[in-house]
Amino acid sequence: MKLIDRYIIKKFLGTFFYSIVLIISIVIVFDLSEKLDDFIEKKISMNQILFEYYLNFAPYYANMFMFLFIFISVIFFTSKLAANSEIIAILSSGVSFRRFLYPYFLSALILAIFSFLLSSFVIPPANKVRIAFEDKYINGTFYNESRDIHRQIDSNTYIYMQNYVTVSDVGYKFSWEKFDGDVMTEKLMSDYIQWDTIGQTWRIFNYYIRYFNGPVTDSVVSGQKLDTMLKIRPSDFKQRVTAIETLNAFQLEKYIREQKLRGTENIEAFLVEKYRRFSFPFATFILTLIGVTLSSKKVRGGIGFNIGIGIGISFSYILFMQISTQFAIGSSFPPLLAVWMPNFLFLIIGIVLYYKAPK
Repeated sequence: MKLIDRYIIKKFLGTFFYSIVLIISIVIVFDLSEKLDDFIEKKISMNQILFEYYLNFAPYYANMFMFLFIFISVIFFTSKLAANSEIIAILSSGVSFRRFLYPYFLSALILAIFSFLLSSFVIPPANKVRIAFEDKYINGTFYNESRDIHRQIDSNTYIYMQNYVTVSDVGYKFSWEKFDGDVMTEKLMSDYIQWDTIGQTWRIFNYYIRYFNGPVTDSVVSGQKLDTMLKIRPSDFKQRVTAIETLNAFQLEKYIREQKLRGTENIEAFLVEKYRRFSFPFATFILTLIGVTLSSKKVRGGIGFNIGIGIGISFSYILFMQISTQFAIGSSFPPLLAVWMPNFLFLIIGIVLYYKAPK
């Protein structure tokens, strides 16, 4: 590693961490001013606000804004190098433009690893504390508004509820179906099912069960109350969409397998979260490449012109990512393609800019 490499890495990482700390501080101030009335009304202590909420709030939003400020940091200090004719001196000394990119990509690698570890292992437990705080003091009670709920609870058993009331843990118009291969062997239908907090079991009311033993040997059993052990818990129906953000990489992979087995709707949202944790760190390299190639040439508009272009491109990347992932969640668009499409598009832009950059 040469002296110029250490110089660029120091400038890159220093500018990035300074800008991200600055913006997170501003975000916290605005968030505090917005929620201050809630904090005072709920009589939340300063210790809870700082260490339960904002200590876990900061890494979540730092990772969210990371790619924007990686790009802005590259644009900012590279434009200063170009304005001071330092890049001209570096390239004139025999250093190729490809070699000039080496410390940038080394810095991007550090930040990509940092982002992956944050999103996969550090932020999920922090989100668990932050979301629990928000649910308790800000968001209020969660109500499950889903209707016609279908679940597969094991390889041979399927259940259905018309709707589920989270306050009383009651599911209405409940039924289950059991299969032996492709053949239905048992079907239960009931008015409702309720969780028994004392016995930790599900209690089924006003039911009848039909057993399929053959074309002429079917039997029916009915009753008013039946206790049963099902492989589901009330917490399975009380999770907000944001609950997926509380799972680390291994937990998320396990959770997706379980939800696929149970036939959960909107599994695309979970897959988008999984793929995003890999695609976002990769975006670090792409945005770094675009940032360097855009700002390595001295322009009349100076640093402000380059920063303006950088902010526009970075926001267009974020906007494109949001649109493509919403298509995946709300339609049949493949989640993997939706998450990686912005990277592929901006990689092409980066390659074009690289070949047009001054050498």
